[in-house]
Amino acid sequence: MPQFRLPRLRTLAYLLCLALLVYVLVYMPTSYTIERPGSADEIKPMVRVAGADPEENGSFLMTTVSVTYANLALLGLSLLDDDAEIGKRNQDQDDDEYRITQQYYMNSSQSSAVAAAYREAGVPFDVETEYVFITTVPDRDPQQREFVTGDKITAVDGQKVSTLEGLRKQLESYAAGDTVEVSLERNGRTLRQSVKLVEIPNEDGTTRAGFGVSTGEVMRIDPDDAADEVIFTQTQVGGPSAGLMFTLEIYNQLTPGDLTRGYRIAGTGTIKSDGTVGEIGGVQHKIVAAEQKGADLFFVPQGNYAEAELKLRETKSSMKLVPVGTLQEALDYIDKMSVKN
Repeated sequence: MPQFRLPRLRTLAYLLCLALLVYVLVYMPTSYTIERPGSADEIKPMVRVAGADPEENGSFLMTTVSVTYANLALLGLSLLDDDAEIGKRNQDQDDDEYRITQQYYMNSSQSSAVAAAYREAGVPFDVETEYVFITTVPDRDPQQREFVTGDKITAVDGQKVSTLEGLRKQLESYAAGDTVEVSLERNGRTLRQSVKLVEIPNEDGTTRAGFGVSTGEVMRIDPDDAADEVIFTQTQVGGPSAGLMFTLEIYNQLTPGDLTRGYRIAGTGTIKSDGTVGEIGGVQHKIVAAEQKGADLFFVPQGNYAEAELKLRETKSSMKLVPVGTLQEALDYIDKMSVKN
């Protein structure tokens, strides 16, 4: 009997080693991510103006970066991919916090895009804060466990919270160590939490009392004329970097004629309500995504131009790269373009 048991034990050991190897390579998490070119998607299906001018023979494209949480197998394969880059995973946020934060950035970007397009098109509008909410809860103090990412803050000690600035002013009358009653909305439920305030550093070296969590506010842009209302469809994409391209699409629908001139116009860049275009991350991946979708030109924030130009030369693409610092600069460039045959 012993001579028959030995092969069985050896086979079992091999199987256990194989299972362990598969776990390490495929299932064991790492602290790294892999970034690659994402997609270049037409924006028109994502946004609609109620009384829009429908003419659009070309298209505006928003570009994205694909981010994958890496296992050891993917890390090894990424070394063979010229377009893949390995980065460090953000350890300060869990997956839910990251998703909520990115969606907040997208919502804020869309609101700024609407405001910038309205201003450029001369559309009267009002700006209202819909709600103040919590984007991130760091693990530093026990009282922060009273908050959950996504909580809406509706009142502090019975005083209604309407805006982020209003919340900060309300907390000015308190000191670190004070306890306040915070009214919250969480998953459709209303609840109250007793929260001990902590010391928050200001940029000038002073301190103030606060919750010790990251907060944001969701804005609503209301035009005077309902025909100018902008409606967004739900998207799985997060972050603020599509702001410029959303603004161009909205402006095109608000105004007569075809702003695209028949071209496939890709780009990236944050947008402020005054039309200022800001820098973004991952521009090298977005250049590749746009080139793969056959874009004719690519609007890039001025601060990202050097990196984008280097990547464009590597791809040997004929796509035109146009640096811009404002919405007006993008519109001026398009205005000089001839209509594409």
